[in-house]
Amino acid sequence: MRIDVHSHVLPAEWPDLAERYGDPRWPRLERADGCSARIMVGERPFRDVDERLFDAGARAAAMERTGVDRQVLSTVPVMFSYWAEPRRTREMARYLNEHLAGVVAAGPGLFDGFGTVPLNDTGLAIEELERCVGELGLAGVEIGTNVGGTELDAPRLVPFFRRAAELGAVVFVHPWQMTRPERLADYYFLYTVGMPAETAYAVGALLFGGVLEAVPDLQVLFAHGGGSVPFTIGRMERGWEVWPAAREHLHEPPREQLRRCHFDSVVWDEASLELLVRRVGAERVLLGSDFPFIMGEDRPGELVERSALSSAEKELILGANAERLLGTVGARS
Repeated sequence: MRIDVHSHVLPAEWPDLAERYGDPRWPRLERADGCSARIMVGERPFRDVDERLFDAGARAAAMERTGVDRQVLSTVPVMFSYWAEPRRTREMARYLNEHLAGVVAAGPGLFDGFGTVPLNDTGLAIEELERCVGELGLAGVEIGTNVGGTELDAPRLVPFFRRAAELGAVVFVHPWQMTRPERLADYYFLYTVGMPAETAYAVGALLFGGVLEAVPDLQVLFAHGGGSVPFTIGRMERGWEVWPAAREHLHEPPREQLRRCHFDSVVWDEASLELLVRRVGAERVLLGSDFPFIMGEDRPGELVERSALSSAEKELILGANAERLLGTVGARS
């Protein structure tokens, strides 16, 4: 069983909120033909996509070709729209979540899903989280690494994380809105340098901000193997040892907290994957591909198979860990 926990999906169309609200920052989809389209933000092309993103049949065929038994679907982070008025963010989230739940329902056993929530308003986010898990039957939600510049350790977000833990919902943290993006304009650094660093900020905020200590049952899953954290956790821990301010909210070594988190395998390098497993244990790493984008793994699980990990570790990563994690979402009511 191969279960891919990092796979993106969009509907073939969605409401044109840019026109409705007179704000060009809302993303829209321009269809070129039945097999390809372009996501636009204002007049700026964001990404060219093909039918695997919005056609469930094309997606299922690709899964069969590449040996993936099950995908956990989540939206493309450009859709988060945390910058907008919260009720408008919720409007987009509800549309996306209903579409995602429809795809999951139409392919029983083939798909599961992480919804999206208007995290720019904690109350509305909790309401949509409860709807995602209780009404729509999703496994959890995907959130950004920051909320319009607000870090994930902000006190106002703690009730959201507490409710996710109560529901047993997975919180999938995906990088978005990189700090100082102008530094990342060249050489595709946004994706190769910025996203790993941005994910490290989010991991650090949840660790050092005391969120994971305050909400110990939170099931959090970080994209891209936790970004740069597996390499820098030693430096983070040294800072925790020598600076009292770093221990203000975190009362045990960061390495211990890190081993309570989950990470996908989208690291594109055998040595990096093996380092991640040494840092957190094979039972905390789950297969991910970033399907269907160009930075994703074409044949999900190939990296795991090529690695020097043991057969037992590979089995855990390829599917067993995901089965166990998704099975914890027991309060879907």
